[in-house]
Amino acid sequence: MRQPADDHATGRRAGVSELRPSDGERVPRREAPHEDLPLDRNQAILQAAKQVGSTLKKAEHPFALAGSVAVYAHGGTQNLQHDVDFCIRPEDADAVAATLREAGLTVYTPPEDWLLKADCLGQQVDLIFELAHEPVTTALLERARDLSVDSVLMPVLSPTDLLRGLLAAFSEHHCDFGAVLPIARTLREKIDWAALRRDCGDDPMPAAFFFILERLEIIPPAGPPATVSKEGPR
Repeated sequence: MRQPADDHATGRRAGVSELRPSDGERVPRREAPHEDLPLDRNQAILQAAKQVGSTLKKAEHPFALAGSVAVYAHGGTQNLQHDVDFCIRPEDADAVAATLREAGLTVYTPPEDWLLKADCLGQQVDLIFELAHEPVTTALLERARDLSVDSVLMPVLSPTDLLRGLLAAFSEHHCDFGAVLPIARTLREKIDWAALRRDCGDDPMPAAFFFILERLEIIPPAGPPATVSKEGPR
């Protein structure tokens, strides 16, 4: 899951200590032997999601699966992107990093200040503690549902929260409707469109996206705004 770095405020986040390697130190990559990796890239991404999710569950960290693997868990196609995304709370970032390092994964801080990154089975894992410029909260994680991810149960962000995060990330510099359109089409019956219109509909980019969905008959048009008679009650 990506967010536009140029629209994002810089600076360290509370509760997240610096994990970036010291100057001149290369980040070691602990990858499984080639023969142990699935040949199919989608399956490799699922394997990484399952391993990290199982590790976080065992340590009882609050988290939720996000991104393309979450869409797949909700019934989307197995056409996964290039990484695995998990949402964690900012105050849990250090503990999550320690747990994953104990499990043998390399964890480091990238230049972006809203996530940590890890390597698992040769796949990139993003541990996001700020979604669409808002901190990941306990309420967000509590709305997640336990779903089977290739036979492993783990909490997965709700379809409404998944799409809300994508819509809130739209800007003049990052507005890829084509990447979000298939997700909206696939999950349309599971999404609270009224809540999304209320939360995002006043912003120009999400409003344009809703208009496209209406024209494609993926969602019904929004009802006309309520009006008050100038004559007053009779």
